[in-house]
Amino acid sequence: MKKYFLLVWFAFILTSNIFAQVIYVGNIEGEIDLGIAPYVKRVIREAEENKAQAIIFRINTFGGRVDAATQIKDAILNSKVKTIAFIDKRAISAGALIALSCEKIIMVPGASMGASTVVDQEGKKQSEKYQSYMRSEMRATAEKNGRRTDIAQAMVDESIVIRDLKDDSTKLVTLTAEEAVKFKMADTILTSLQEVKDYFGFSYAETRSISSNWAEDVVRFLSNPIVSSLLIMIGLIGLFTEIKTPGWGLAGTAGLIALTLFFGTSYILELATIWEIIIFIMGVILLIVEIFVIPGFGITGILGIILMMVALFFGLITDIDIATTNAISIAIIQLASTFVLTAIVIYFIWKFLPKSQTFNKLILDENLKSKSGYTAKPEIENLVGKVGKSITDLRPAGSILIDNQRIDVVTEGDYIEKDNDVIVKKVEGSKVIVIKKK
Repeated sequence: MKKYFLLVWFAFILTSNIFAQVIYVGNIEGEIDLGIAPYVKRVIREAEENKAQAIIFRINTFGGRVDAATQIKDAILNSKVKTIAFIDKRAISAGALIALSCEKIIMVPGASMGASTVVDQEGKKQSEKYQSYMRSEMRATAEKNGRRTDIAQAMVDESIVIRDLKDDSTKLVTLTAEEAVKFKMADTILTSLQEVKDYFGFSYAETRSISSNWAEDVVRFLSNPIVSSLLIMIGLIGLFTEIKTPGWGLAGTAGLIALTLFFGTSYILELATIWEIIIFIMGVILLIVEIFVIPGFGITGILGIILMMVALFFGLITDIDIATTNAISIAIIQLASTFVLTAIVIYFIWKFLPKSQTFNKLILDENLKSKSGYTAKPEIENLVGKVGKSITDLRPAGSILIDNQRIDVVTEGDYIEKDNDVIVKKVEGSKVIVIKKK
């Protein structure tokens, strides 16, 4: 009787453990960009916290950014949970590196893996420096999981000869599912997720498919080059507007929010560190000091602009040591085009917006008629055309002296130093607008 009781108890414990098993499933599809890395890290973190038996990464990608792939690879290699790559159709370029980082690799019939040479967006091969880096990443990752390092490197470098492959040795290695199993770069060929679970003994395990959440989707959206460029533009235009106008308003708030989103996203994606943020803040401070404290425009303002540009540049790329020439070139082009567009927008704002009907609703564009009861002082109305001397720096607001009378004035956006002759161009209500006398 006791023997039967122990047998039933053992069966109960065994079935309880089977049905208590949990498998996590994550999807790595489309272009590999930095927005995928936080998602993969979250999948691994949740699987570890819930003591899952394994994580199956369904992979179907033509590749993407090398820096993003290395972040994902590092996260998978550091996982405390068993990792399985389920290559559903293809794992090309950066996708091959991610697949090799998993402990086990399963491929569907007709799937392929390889072709990991580092290229630019036009498909041109990058320099040997970047090929060497990718070869070492592929070799080390394959070695960690007991895969053939020569084939892993041959996926990057066509000069590496794999004698037991039928293909011409001058070509990059891209393995079919059958070849990958034959040369022990994959474990087996299966057709579905359930077959993968059955193969590893997780037939009755609970499957938890994890999708990206709204925060990860927002970060991925904000990291898009077009969106990040717009954030930089809004930030710079907002700061410029606040510097040129008294008080604090909507433009400055929008600028700060845009720059916070830009640097916050870059920080999450490990593009920017706290040092880039500090450098940018220092640049803004130096620029403000130059405009409001130090007369003229000199080394302080130039240094501030340089610091801001450096911070924004490094906020667009990852570690400079592993960033490809293509990534650096894209960052330079993106930043340069952003600055040019920002300058154009600022020019139109200050030259044409004050003349628009929308802007005129916010300012007093014309003198009110006398019968309305609101008129400028007669002595102000008579100032048009008169010459005075600036007794403060006009940034663009300040004071001038005309006929021994101190007058508060504003320029059309230009900076005029103290002790310069100015001419009153026009009077708008109680606002006196001056220009520098030539």
